[in-house]
Amino acid sequence: MLHTPHPRPLNSLVERNPFRQRPLPDAATPIPPLAQIKEILPEPVLPEHEGWVALYWRAWEILWANLHQPTPESGFVSPYVASADSDYLWLWEAAMLTQPGLYGRRAFDFMGTLDNLYAHQYDDGFICRAINRQSGQDGYFPFDPNSAGPNLLACAEWRYFRLSGDDSRIPHVFWLLLALHEWYRDNRTWPGGGYWATGVSSQMDNQPRVPNSRDHHRHWTWVDATIQAALNCTCLAQMAAHLGEADLAIALKDEHLQLVELINRRLWNEDTQFYQDVSPDGRFSSIKSIGAYWALFDSGLVPEKRLNAFVQPLRENWAFNLPHRIPSISADSEAYNANTGNRWRGGVWPDMNFMALRGLRNVGQHGLAHAIACNHVQQVYQVYQDTGYLWDHYAPEAIAPGEPARKNALTACLTPIAMLLEDVIGLGTDWPHRRVYWDRRLDSNQVYGVRRYPLGDDGLLDVEGDRFRVTLTTNTPFTLVIRDAAQHLQTAVSAGSTTLDLT
Repeated sequence: MLHTPHPRPLNSLVERNPFRQRPLPDAATPIPPLAQIKEILPEPVLPEHEGWVALYWRAWEILWANLHQPTPESGFVSPYVASADSDYLWLWEAAMLTQPGLYGRRAFDFMGTLDNLYAHQYDDGFICRAINRQSGQDGYFPFDPNSAGPNLLACAEWRYFRLSGDDSRIPHVFWLLLALHEWYRDNRTWPGGGYWATGVSSQMDNQPRVPNSRDHHRHWTWVDATIQAALNCTCLAQMAAHLGEADLAIALKDEHLQLVELINRRLWNEDTQFYQDVSPDGRFSSIKSIGAYWALFDSGLVPEKRLNAFVQPLRENWAFNLPHRIPSISADSEAYNANTGNRWRGGVWPDMNFMALRGLRNVGQHGLAHAIACNHVQQVYQVYQDTGYLWDHYAPEAIAPGEPARKNALTACLTPIAMLLEDVIGLGTDWPHRRVYWDRRLDSNQVYGVRRYPLGDDGLLDVEGDRFRVTLTTNTPFTLVIRDAAQHLQTAVSAGSTTLDLT
């Protein structure tokens, strides 16, 4: 059902949202065909896994087939990526697709997809989680419990900056994202400070972690919504500091500390050694949800004394270490479906796997992240060989798509693009600090790496290596950090070609 926006009380921060006044360009910039720009996309070099590379290029074909120009009626302000088989631009999908989009940013502005959401911000800061791509009307009333979430836009913006080094968006998005943050705090919290969601707004609609909660919060405190609020504080505080807004940075850090204290006091289940949803009378959910692993994404949220126990279920075959990793709930949870996953009752979702792997790397669990990624990419590839499609989720204990599953879902492209580059090959950047990281853990007897890897605005890197040496060619200087299970090497790299001896 489509809904017409209703006037809401004004949050003065929204007046600093430039996207609400931005007109649609008179002449739309044509979207180049993939064949024309393929040579500027990164190219994985994996001679022992040519099937994975073929899957990588197939994922780009799927993304490119779902690029769109805005209609005048939509109120959208930028070309965007969205599922062609849906009438809506979905906030969750848009935020997640900025991640593979980082690697195609010189061919198409995937961040512009978020601009279309920002253009539809309400006076009170609210942004609907679904906007009709033709009419621009919202899919939900603002105070429908399903209308908003998950709150990941600040995280997507900050990660774009850290990987690309492009800070041009931060002055434009910070204030509107702060207004959105305040809307969540005003409209999605309990008096004690915890946040709530629903099955739909959490994106895990049929996960029975909170009873009968597909469309209702049931007065529980939701672990993922509360952790995402803390993560949002961290990202916004870093943006504020970058902009020189010292007082705001301090206030957001203080809010973050309060949420971290609440999460560790109320949502940590000492019996299960896991973060779980909590009922109004203090009962923990019977479900261990992958959504709890958002906690790893936020540095310092999980106390050191709890970290090993919290991560351990990812290594255990009675929990999350199943034939296809990582299921959406642990195998020892109530309602776990071993056969098909039944969507969020055990299904393996590429977008949530990507989140968990980013979190593992954030807390130094690089070996575990690599092992999970290799398992997941291989399982996805085998299902692709059998069916000819990428799927939005997969069965946890069979080489098969989930049931019911959507074929060629856009978030499935996270696996063969972002996960392949970042977690299997192991390449990443922190470009504001001019650092490139290569976590080399692939069990390969041959040279592997990436060609045409983008660095900053116009830098390029070809990097390939075997067990003994690494060869780099680049047009921009940076610091290279190589790490594997046995060593940690840091070296300055100048423009030109360099060979490093690893023996």
